[in-house]
Amino acid sequence: MLRALFGGSGQVGASRLGPGIGWGAGLALEALLTFGLMTVILGTSSGARNIGHNAAIAIGGYIALAGLWAGPASGASMNPVRSLAPVVVGGHGGPVWIYLVGPLAGALLAVPLARILRGPPSPEATRAVQGTEDDGGSRPSHRSG
Repeated sequence: MLRALFGGSGQVGASRLGPGIGWGAGLALEALLTFGLMTVILGTSSGARNIGHNAAIAIGGYIALAGLWAGPASGASMNPVRSLAPVVVGGHGGPVWIYLVGPLAGALLAVPLARILRGPPSPEATRAVQGTEDDGGSRPSHRSG
């Protein structure tokens, strides 16, 4: 779609390091951004009050703020596919390995931290997140079938 709209001259959508940003800084920034995003996602999926619109506001707010302050430095990808697509389709992009390794490292660090901070999931939290009918009747089930 971007190629159809802007032709082959634009690098629209490509994740690129900003001027003066080295590979090491870009890698660290992408790992930090993904670590933060995964921490927010895991934090909002841990209880009945945090699912639904509350989770969407927290996650969307983090992505918007991360894009505002880190977009000029690294593209604020936080997602390998978001960075690979412009490379595959148009051949545009910087050092792609940064956008593969950084998010993977950030996510792999966020999961054990969430486990340490919150401990194992409780049966109540599991039922609330799954939306089963046995959640104490506090909200309607949205299961179909």
